[in-house]
Amino acid sequence: MEPIIYIDRKTGKRETEEVYGGEMLRFVYGKSMIGSLLRTLSAKVPFFSWLYGVCQKMPWSRKKILPFIKKFNIDVDDFLDRAESYRSFNAFFTRQLKQSCRPISDAPVVMPADARYYFYQDIAAANGFIIKGKKFSLANLIGDSSLAERYAGGSMVMARLCPTDYHRFHFPCDCIPGKPLRINGYLYSVNPFAVKQNIEIFTENKRFVTELKTESLGRVLYIEVGATNVGSVIQTYLPDATYEKGAEKGYFSFGASALILLFEKGRIAIDSDLLEATEAGYEMRCLMGQPLAAADL
Repeated sequence: MEPIIYIDRKTGKRETEEVYGGEMLRFVYGKSMIGSLLRTLSAKVPFFSWLYGVCQKMPWSRKKILPFIKKFNIDVDDFLDRAESYRSFNAFFTRQLKQSCRPISDAPVVMPADARYYFYQDIAAANGFIIKGKKFSLANLIGDSSLAERYAGGSMVMARLCPTDYHRFHFPCDCIPGKPLRINGYLYSVNPFAVKQNIEIFTENKRFVTELKTESLGRVLYIEVGATNVGSVIQTYLPDATYEKGAEKGYFSFGASALILLFEKGRIAIDSDLLEATEAGYEMRCLMGQPLAAADL
């Protein structure tokens, strides 16, 4: 399989992603029958994700932390706590960062997480997008065809969090969030290796949909998508309370995961450098709090 190339927004350079468990992903999402069987079992049998999650919470799992940090060159200066203080690998994985390390932009809409992103000013560019004969459907993603109509012609942001990323997610704008709607599903990987095999992963995986009420941006849909080994999406916010952009919404337990933001038509104008990267076929790695879009008034 081809290497994963993305653009780092901070430097503007193209980088090659070092994939955690890359060889296994290539095998599982390859063409072998054994790989196909493992893919089905890991995604569709909850016991495997549960067992893997339990292992990451065991005290002995903390032995993996320092080698993991070294291998993937993770900046420990960003951590709120010392790397040696985490009692399990999952505790490290769900770590908090120093606020000073993720300053919040003055832009009306900011990045909700550290992730690799695709950006669509018009959802039509992605809705109905075909990979290997399979379409991405906005209605299937939301689970409500009438609600999907509200976002027709609107904007979409897709964020892929890999295991090496900071895994807490935040509000992209000032808002009053409602209660999250849970849509049960599987736990397929959202790595590009997997998505190229099946774009319907986003509409088949376990996910949570939250409506954000805003003063000037209309109603925004915030969707968390569980992926490989992510059986737990933890919401830390209080529904119907008022939050400022950059405030924490929740976090994913160990694994890969994704976020999707939907905006009504004519509400935002996504930054040009972000759109250009997507149009060129590249994900762009952005950090939580960086500017995403201006209000399209």
